[in-house]
Amino acid sequence: MYYQRERPVGKGLSTEEWKKINRKDKEAFVRQGRSHAILVYDDKTPVGWCQYGLRDELPRIDAGRGYRKARLAVDAEKLWRITCFFVDREYRGKGVAKIALHAALESIRKQGGGIVEAFPVVSKKMAAVPEWRWFGTPSMFRRERFKPVAPLGTSGLLMRRRILPG
Repeated sequence: MYYQRERPVGKGLSTEEWKKINRKDKEAFVRQGRSHAILVYDDKTPVGWCQYGLRDELPRIDAGRGYRKARLAVDAEKLWRITCFFVDREYRGKGVAKIALHAALESIRKQGGGIVEAFPVVSKKMAAVPEWRWFGTPSMFRRERFKPVAPLGTSGLLMRRRILPG
């Protein structure tokens, strides 16, 4: 939900209240068709997830100081963003994120394509912390033909790729 809001929500609330608001808001976004994700399963067990969406669905990125500083013009009517991955601990290192990324790009292609942005972590220190791997790594995006555009602070990188409609 972090990237789906322009500003933080939940200041002064308990963790349980905050989670309740997030669940309610996420459900509303899904029902409105404003929340996109790829789920990866091992048989019937969900083992991975990748969030993506259009620029207006993930507005928080525009507020980031590093993004505002590095932002370059985009010449496409559709700007997509890949913001987050999660892979179950037992399935890490087995290609689940790669499958999720590939499926997200295929879904974007089927929805008319456009420019796709990614925000992987480049700092080895940060990448060693499991939470920072949620953004992906430059190498996984390079394998999918993303190109570096600009650094985002000291730990991130803005990468882009054009997806043709299909």
